[in-house]
Amino acid sequence: MHDIPLTHLLYMVAPMGIVAYFYYKWVNDAKEVGYATARMVVQLLAIGYVLDAIFHSKSPFVAVAVVLFMISVSSMIALRNFKEKNFINYRDVFISIFVGGTANLLLVLAFVIDIKPIYTPMVMIPLAGMIYANAMNSVAQAAERFESEIEKMSYEKARLFAFKASMLPRVNVLLAVGLVSLPGLMTGQILSGVSPLIAARYQIVIMSMVIGSSGISSVIFLLFKKPKGTI
Repeated sequence: MHDIPLTHLLYMVAPMGIVAYFYYKWVNDAKEVGYATARMVVQLLAIGYVLDAIFHSKSPFVAVAVVLFMISVSSMIALRNFKEKNFINYRDVFISIFVGGTANLLLVLAFVIDIKPIYTPMVMIPLAGMIYANAMNSVAQAAERFESEIEKMSYEKARLFAFKASMLPRVNVLLAVGLVSLPGLMTGQILSGVSPLIAARYQIVIMSMVIGSSGISSVIFLLFKKPKGTI
């Protein structure tokens, strides 16, 4: 794949600057986009060095520790959307992301890709990142919508709107993929020289595990919020 010099990344400041300007003018927040962008750059550059070391490790404990770290952090980020940021909500989010995400991760590693050993960091960690990030977003969207709806309607109706809100972006992506967009993983593989036919198979796996982990995590979270005695 063609190497991108670090200095060439500066060209991306222009579109980001436009977004930051309107975010400031319309949302009246001059810091959030800039802070998020700076944090993204630092985190990705740092994780590049960290992953390079992790990928050379053959210990299953390293891969598992990284996965648990991902789940813990994603749960804390999802908690930002809650009105009440307490331990119970964190526990519910953590369990939802852990169960929904890990079930899909193990399915893909053990049966779809059939990699041995299953904890190979170079494969396990990138897949885990995609799975838990999407599960995090789905749960966060479900929580935000559920909390706003439960104040004015029954649990069943609030659950309906919350689940639909959490799944709508993922369903739209499924409908658009291949027609409107070429997803990141498929694009990256094609740019690196992989056959589009092989890249398409991998992308099908990714899209399936994303919708599976997102949906199952949202379902588990919303079940946690079910009042006692509700069917």
